[in-house]
Amino acid sequence: MAKKQTVKKQTATEAVVEQVEVSVIEKPVMVETPVKTPKDSWVIEDKVYYLKAKNKPLSRSIKSSGVYFFDEEKGYERELKYCQNQRTPFVDEMIGDQRLEHIVFRNGALHVTREKQTLQRLLSLYHPDKDTLYYEYKPQVIAENELDWLEFEVEALTAAMNLDVDMAEAVMRVEMGSKVSRMSSKELKRDLLLYARKNPKLFLELVNDDNVLLRNFGIKATELNIITLSQDQRHFTWGSTGRKLMTVPFDEHPYSALAQWFKTDEGMEIYTNIEKRLS
Repeated sequence: MAKKQTVKKQTATEAVVEQVEVSVIEKPVMVETPVKTPKDSWVIEDKVYYLKAKNKPLSRSIKSSGVYFFDEEKGYERELKYCQNQRTPFVDEMIGDQRLEHIVFRNGALHVTREKQTLQRLLSLYHPDKDTLYYEYKPQVIAENELDWLEFEVEALTAAMNLDVDMAEAVMRVEMGSKVSRMSSKELKRDLLLYARKNPKLFLELVNDDNVLLRNFGIKATELNIITLSQDQRHFTWGSTGRKLMTVPFDEHPYSALAQWFKTDEGMEIYTNIEKRLS
């Protein structure tokens, strides 16, 4: 009898072992990929900082102590101090004596060599006056911004070259008003290209705005007295009969409201009627 009981206990133990081994084999191994933060991409190089004020004094000091940085990871404010004999700008990480050093801009600029990593990190990452009192000069960022602007210019100039006369007039009327009606086609084309080069982003927004063409259409109709805008700029009426066409909603530009109205069923009929008269 004792021998049979021993066999049963061994069998049960083996079964448990088999189950444990199977569960361990089937469990997937999770590997977490570290998330990069801006601090991880820190580059050791010389850095230059400039004051943002238009008038650059011969010398200007900014606070090198008594300033704080809120640490998101730790969840509290940490005191900052620039000490020449310390490897960190955080006071709670400093060891030994603290020899405070001044931070001074000369003629609006501060050049910090690559060896002064403590000062660079204080100015580039933690100082509360960053981007308000001073900024870091970043050639790569400036190059990217200039490239984006040049691409906008090319796109805007290409669009300007391909615009038809009506759209060109509509865009320039936003900039120049009723003067556009007295311009020759060459003057209009020249000013259109200059405007596209000077304000490429705004120009592209106007070109892609459907209401610009409709606003210009309404202004032309008003200049030719086909329709009339009341003196209080609240009503559009037929120029010939005085019949009211639409009421301008409160706090809206009259021609922007007219452009929206032209898209309605009633407005489309009036638009077609005006278009025949303009042609």
